[in-house]
Amino acid sequence: MIPLEYLSAHADRSLQELIEFVRIPSVSTDPRHAGDVARAAEWVAAQLQRAGPIDVRSFATPGHPVIYGEWLGAPSAPTLLVYGHYDVQPPDPVDRWLSDPFEPAVRQGRLYGRGVSDNKGPMLIPLKVAQAFFATRGALPLNVKFIFEGEEEIGSRNLEPFLAANGRLLKADCVLSADGAMWRHDEPSITIASRGVVGLEFSLTGASRSLHSGRYGGSIPNALHAMAELVASLHSPDGRVAVEGFYDEVAALSDEERRDIAQLPFDEGRFLADVGAPSSYGEPGFSTLERLWTRPTLEVNGMWGGYQGPGSQTVTPNEAHAKISCRLVPDQHPDKIRALVARHLETHVPAGVSLSVGGDRHAASPYRIRSDHPGLKTAQRVLEQVYGKKPLTVRMGSTLPVSELFKRLLGIDTVFFSFSTADEDFHSPNEFFRIDRLHEGLEAWTRYWESYASRSEQ
Repeated sequence: MIPLEYLSAHADRSLQELIEFVRIPSVSTDPRHAGDVARAAEWVAAQLQRAGPIDVRSFATPGHPVIYGEWLGAPSAPTLLVYGHYDVQPPDPVDRWLSDPFEPAVRQGRLYGRGVSDNKGPMLIPLKVAQAFFATRGALPLNVKFIFEGEEEIGSRNLEPFLAANGRLLKADCVLSADGAMWRHDEPSITIASRGVVGLEFSLTGASRSLHSGRYGGSIPNALHAMAELVASLHSPDGRVAVEGFYDEVAALSDEERRDIAQLPFDEGRFLADVGAPSSYGEPGFSTLERLWTRPTLEVNGMWGGYQGPGSQTVTPNEAHAKISCRLVPDQHPDKIRALVARHLETHVPAGVSLSVGGDRHAASPYRIRSDHPGLKTAQRVLEQVYGKKPLTVRMGSTLPVSELFKRLLGIDTVFFSFSTADEDFHSPNEFFRIDRLHEGLEAWTRYWESYASRSEQ
């Protein structure tokens, strides 16, 4: 039996294991789920150990553990570093889910559950591929190191010091990432770039307490009114970010790059229908794909304050809060952009309220891989074998912090080789993973390992 036959024969078992994995509510941002995140780490370590003779270790961090595994039994072959993450986003708002977010449900060829697409389904794939090789051949075709973290959804905050301290342990020729979704489910694609991110939160405070809106309304500042005014100042009416200096270091696209993006099969009407939006919006002078992939953004992620319960409570709120995030492109630096946004907030505070800026540091730089990288070429070749047509070359509007960290700290590039797709509602209610993508991914990862192992002969 060859590995692909083994995987086909055990397809149902792979799906059941994915369901088991998704049942663990490993929400990294919520301290109430710390035990669940630890349980997910243990589950991943056990899967690695069951796959075959892999040296598995769990590394404690100030946050959630890093699970590491290695098999170095092919001394003349190259070494891949496989990356994935076992933490997930919160399921909120839970009432928008059609089924329990942590009780996976199969409907019409899709598996629904929080984290099933981002990133538990895709990261289970290399574990099962390793198991298939060991079960049928007793060895892998190349050397493989595995690194699975539990903090990707909160900015991989403890991964940087881990990578910096373990450069020799993690030495490899290329990172093959199970994270980083394909663009569309009906077109194979390979991603060559991702945007960076930086976030912050801020609060406005007026009076010493919330006050009766009849007795005091109209005579003292309302913190929510002030917040609305301050947030509105972050953009000009046409959608351009109004923060001074925000665009100063943005690297412009070449004419060739803009032509390549314009030639992609993108239907804007379909895009808007898929997300339920009446029209597009954003920085003028750029197409929707250019704005999604190659232009920086500033988004308000949350605003709150005052009474939010049932019925009414007639108060004038004394506090208001907001969270924002910026997606970054070359050559923007997260800390500089954060400072520019903070300065804008400080200089536009409405009269009668005070500002405080805070929030955990959530930042990552943008990333791009060169077009002739051997790992990228292997991915393109394998996807053409699996799907029978050449994959599209695309970019990613979202952020994978580890790609820049791997490049800066270890000197190795990351190939995005995920089999989730951008429409699978990760970070939203009713996240799902197409079951056929699980099986396509198993085939593709098997072919990738075999192809990359023999790349020096090609």
